Amino acid sequence: MSTAWVVSDSWTMTRRELAHWARRPVQMVVGLVFPVMMLLMFGFLIGGGRGIDGEYVEFLVPGMLALTMAFGLETTMTAVTQDLGKGVIDRFRAMPMSSAAVLVGRSAADMLQSAVGLVVLAGVGVVLGWRPHGSPTATLAAFALLLLLRFAMLWIGIFLGMVAGRPELVQAVQILVWPVGFLSNAFATPAAMPGLLGTVVEWNPLSATATAVRDLFDNPAAAAPSWAADHATLLAVAWPVLLLAVFFPLAVGRFRGMGR
Repeated sequence: MSTAWVVSDSWTMTRRELAHWARRPVQMVVGLVFPVMMLLMFGFLIGGGRGIDGEYVEFLVPGMLALTMAFGLETTMTAVTQDLGKGVIDRFRAMPMSSAAVLVGRSAADMLQSAVGLVVLAGVGVVLGWRPHGSPTATLAAFALLLLLRFAMLWIGIFLGMVAGRPELVQAVQILVWPVGFLSNAFATPAAMPGLLGTVVEWNPLSATATAVRDLFDNPAAAAPSWAADHATLLAVAWPVLLLAVFFPLAVGRFRGMGR
């Protein structure tokens, strides 16, 4: 099978996923609005900022950007289980097309949606007073780290979606995803938490990305001196790469084994 064939089939599958945006605009809008609502809720209703040296919104927005990338796992899982439930993936496998195109199309569409979500949430953050004070290169690097985290979470979502098989089981994963997401420094600094809890939070992959992008945006981090805090950028790359090394082959292997 030629590379051109794989690319052509992958683009076809990507366009299929993008067409769903027009057919289900409410779902798309809700996916974009929900992180904005969380940002407003934590920024103004719940508040916070204990131990933060600076404006809380400048601490909160990078954390919310990282949290949104992690919660994208649920979106991917839902889409995969819906396709499985309708038998769509089985039909694609029976067609004369590259089997890789199904996964490539899914991942490409999800990454595009995530990029749009980042732009929307960052735009709302700017309206609320958040500013990236770092250089343009550092700002782009921060968004690249956010998308790297999303890419890793995407493949976890693809694998778990194929394991779950049904949309109803996505709720079971949500029970785990939400605590992991909130057990991070997205909303509060680990320095303000009890010792053991603060250590767990500090080593959370989401916390590594949040801390790294705060550094790149030159926003307040308020992290206590530690190896994890001092090497946040390294961890923000290492954690997603490690997750990809585990879940990418698992997802591909699961997909190949579904037709046997």
